[in-house]
Amino acid sequence: MLGLRVESWVWYAVVLFVATCRYVSRIMLLGNPMRLQVDDWIMLLAIASYTTLIVTINIVADSESNLLPPHFPVESLTPEDIDRRAFGSKITLVVEQCQCVTIWAVKACVLIMYYRVTYVSLYENLTVKILAVYVAVSFVVMEVLYLGVWCRPFSNYWAVPTPNSQCNTALNHLIVNAVFNISSDAVMLTMAFQMILKSHLPIRRKLILCGIFGLGVFVILSASLNKYHSFAQPYGAGWTFWYVREASTAMLVGNIPYTWNLLRRMFNLNAFDQIAPPAQEFHSQRTARARHHPRSRDGPPKSQQQQSNSNDSSVDSQDAAHGTVPLRKWKDRNLFGKADRDALEPIDTLELASPTDEESAPMGRLDSRSDRNDVP
Repeated sequence: MLGLRVESWVWYAVVLFVATCRYVSRIMLLGNPMRLQVDDWIMLLAIASYTTLIVTINIVADSESNLLPPHFPVESLTPEDIDRRAFGSKITLVVEQCQCVTIWAVKACVLIMYYRVTYVSLYENLTVKILAVYVAVSFVVMEVLYLGVWCRPFSNYWAVPTPNSQCNTALNHLIVNAVFNISSDAVMLTMAFQMILKSHLPIRRKLILCGIFGLGVFVILSASLNKYHSFAQPYGAGWTFWYVREASTAMLVGNIPYTWNLLRRMFNLNAFDQIAPPAQEFHSQRTARARHHPRSRDGPPKSQQQQSNSNDSSVDSQDAAHGTVPLRKWKDRNLFGKADRDALEPIDTLELASPTDEESAPMGRLDSRSDRNDVP
């Protein structure tokens, strides 16, 4: 089994690589780093907190704290021992805060992504908003209790020995954290699978998205196991491994969906390797010509109208000869303006951008024209 130092830095390297790919992909999509959106900046906070977590948790693994076993001879502690244990207790406090900030920052990023995906569905969008309120309130309540209620005065968190068992075991905090963390993760995971299964995406896309968000199952498992080790083996170091695994997997879940645009450019993929329909099935030579040569308000001259009618007859005859009989009126297909552009250009579901962005809004909606077979 790998030691904590090796495992934690391997996790960190993988997470940092994926996060870098995320920001390269986002900048390629948005065109400018200054156009990065709110969840991108929140993820930067999560990366900073996650980095601090990896550094400090390796220090905690080699340090002692004020968590003394029963019947420990306190009188045998020297001033140097007390200072060393006080320092370890302070670092443990930093680790706990970094873990909470990292996990809840990732939750915020995922919820923002859910909000964009469900932007066109009133019921699901309302559910996302309610869940976001629950996540925000749970974080505030947990922090207020941890920093201002469970251990008073606050300096008792690193007092050696401490007069309050909540200051070294943090039992109440761990229970509150487990309830809020696991319950919100379970609801978010359920919502993800529900949205994916109800979408019109091809089966290949659904499987890939289920695999990405399926990592959330491991996040919940890690959260459960780190609390188990904290309760069952409070004097051991098993909880540190599961803290790293939970935070690292959560970071991967929050970043992988945004790397698709970069993968498309690198490997020349097209909508998860799905082939777009041929252009002639969406428009005729007449509509293509109309987009390149827009009409004036007064309309084309009469001679051009006659020529267009004759061209339409020849185009329809050619289509019939090839076994495809399109509708004679291009307006019957609703292929004009923005609808024509959407029909002719494949939509990438994972290029998730703000719904207020006119060009990128449809790309973040799982249920809006994502299956090209639905285009008439």
